[in-house]
Amino acid sequence: MAEHLIKRVQKIPVPIDKVWDFFSDPRNLQAITPGDVHFKILTTDLPAEMRQGQLIDYYIKPFAGFRFFWRTEITYVRKKEYFEDVQLKGPYKLWRHEHFFKEIPGGVEMTDVVHYKAPLGILGQMANAIYLRNKLRKIFEYRFLKVESLFGKWPVTGENPK
Repeated sequence: MAEHLIKRVQKIPVPIDKVWDFFSDPRNLQAITPGDVHFKILTTDLPAEMRQGQLIDYYIKPFAGFRFFWRTEITYVRKKEYFEDVQLKGPYKLWRHEHFFKEIPGGVEMTDVVHYKAPLGILGQMANAIYLRNKLRKIFEYRFLKVESLFGKWPVTGENPK
């Protein structure tokens, strides 16, 4: 079964401390997830900063009639540089989301890399081609725009910050 990759780079015009504080707080994930995913965090005792080994439970409802339980584990944290979450239970055969943060002049370059495999064999591959891949791209586009609204747009300098 094919593994798929989504990669998104965003430049954020604020200091690393502010970016890290926001993204390392798992309670903020709901704020940067589109409403049509019906994302709800179930874990009630979340700390303000994630830690390695932490488990987080959610529900998602990516399309009408289907609600999925999703459990992720924060498998690695390097403060102000990197963290990774991996699906333990949920709708994907594989889900590994890497978050990279790099201090640059004028702010932070954030890179999201998601490795995923659709479930259900050939049916999952067809669903990925028809629906899933585009849905995930739209979720990350929403996230990009939401981060811009929270932290500001990267100044236009003739380069494409995406």
